[in-house]
Amino acid sequence: MNETLEILRENLGQALLDTAYMVAVSAVIGVVLGTLIALLLYLTENRLFRPNHVVNVIVGFIVNAIRSLPFLILMVVLIPVAQLLLGDPYTPTGGAISLSIAAVPFFARIAESAFSEVDPGLLEAAISTGATTRQIICEAVFPQALPSFIRGVVLTIISLIGYSAMVGTIGAGGIGDMAIQYGYNRYETGVLVAIVIILIVIVQIIQWIGDFIARKVTH
Repeated sequence: MNETLEILRENLGQALLDTAYMVAVSAVIGVVLGTLIALLLYLTENRLFRPNHVVNVIVGFIVNAIRSLPFLILMVVLIPVAQLLLGDPYTPTGGAISLSIAAVPFFARIAESAFSEVDPGLLEAAISTGATTRQIICEAVFPQALPSFIRGVVLTIISLIGYSAMVGTIGAGGIGDMAIQYGYNRYETGVLVAIVIILIVIVQIIQWIGDFIARKVTH
């Protein structure tokens, strides 16, 4: 018990910081780029805007192809990319690269689904007033899709927390790395239990905050 507490005291803080760094970086990249891709898919599919079947199929295929790869395989495939960019892929930044690549297509489909839920009648009314595509997106699509969009962000962050634990298994740092090094390799069951409890609490807090915000912005 004393050894478990000592391990947690010495390593938990840095592990949480590394995990927070990887999740924050990948979440921002995933949401920003994912939203842009979602808009491209939405606009090229919707008959009210700029339908382009070829672009929609090509972009959709790339998104689906990346999403179809199990994260562990994607992580291994991206190790040379991280090594080329950073020199050492086994760092939190290297882990963030893998997480970001996984987050972009994941969030793109969530955001596209949120945009598709917007009432077409509202869009037709906006078009009839002479509103530009940019005005419609900013003043009609985004406000109406915002609750689902926020829930999608929360879902993405929670998924990234789980993925970040997998990234730690290859030595990129964070909670997963700590669980493998101290909990599994040293047979410190107390460390594993503590990490699981901490992750559950973190996920519950994030989910509660996300649901609260989503309810506040629901029209």
